[in-house]
Amino acid sequence: MAAHRSNLGTNGITPIQQMIASCSGAFMTSLIVTPFDVIKIRLQAQITPFHKGKCFLYCNGLMDHVCICENGNKTAWYKAPGQFRGTLDAFVQIVRNEGIKSLWSGLPPTLIMAVPATVIYFTCYDQLRGFLKYQLEDDSIYIPLIAGASARVGAVTVISPLELIRTKSQSRKLTYSELGSVVRVAVAQDGWLSLWRGWTPTVLRDVPFSAIYWFNYELMKSQLCKRYNVSEPTLTISFSSGASSGAIAAVLTLPFDVVKTRRQIELGELSMSQSRKTLTSTWKIMRRVVRESGFGGLFVGLLPRLMKVVPACAIMISSYEYGKSFFRKINREQELKASWKSDIS
Repeated sequence: MAAHRSNLGTNGITPIQQMIASCSGAFMTSLIVTPFDVIKIRLQAQITPFHKGKCFLYCNGLMDHVCICENGNKTAWYKAPGQFRGTLDAFVQIVRNEGIKSLWSGLPPTLIMAVPATVIYFTCYDQLRGFLKYQLEDDSIYIPLIAGASARVGAVTVISPLELIRTKSQSRKLTYSELGSVVRVAVAQDGWLSLWRGWTPTVLRDVPFSAIYWFNYELMKSQLCKRYNVSEPTLTISFSSGASSGAIAAVLTLPFDVVKTRRQIELGELSMSQSRKTLTSTWKIMRRVVRESGFGGLFVGLLPRLMKVVPACAIMISSYEYGKSFFRKINREQELKASWKSDIS
């Protein structure tokens, strides 16, 4: 029994059990929220109207070839994409013009990405939180903030290339061969580090998101557990705490999500002169967005992001807490059986 206990973490379950529990909601969450993510990316990636006298070549599916002449006549339209007026309009146009399956474009890399990201993120968070509580001998409300931010840095670094491919496949309908071509061109031009394009704004978005999310989640969960006099969070407590904390974090970090989408869609865009492209900094993109669309441009896609993040956070954390509770129950039963056999012998 002592040996079994030594394998258990501070949460009463092993790291392997934490990994299994963290995967329980990943597939279901991805299936439910991917359409909202597709709509969010399409809205954020819309290009504002061009000025006269400038020619642009875009190969990201949003605008394949546009040339606007001095007299204002538009020529060389290879494909003229419609402008989305909002979330509902984007949903209707995508379904009407591309088919309902397009709402799940990018799902395979999303699923492939969800498993390792979830395992790394949730397991590291719980392990770091338990370690900090043990080392500091204190249950400070700031421990979840530190653990959540640290765990997210590791997860983002591992998953960033898959996140980039997923964003590209959602910004337009691309075949797998076209995606492969985009990746090969990027690597040939800018090296393997180009696959981590968007890492900085992703970190700027996800690390504060994780810190805000876990701080509010643990605080809300603790207060609700005390209010209803329960030792472990129920499914309702986990669901409501996850949804509320996810909504708060999503709103505060949306500008960095807009920047991340803009930077990743730069992959595959070709200039008219075929010159070597340089990476645009996060702050320059922010200034450009504000200049083109006003301050509100930094919050484009807020509704679909909330529609994605709120249920995703609620489903994921409630599934995770349920999985941990399930394994704790199994471990306690095994300990009782081991203790019973030890007493008999």
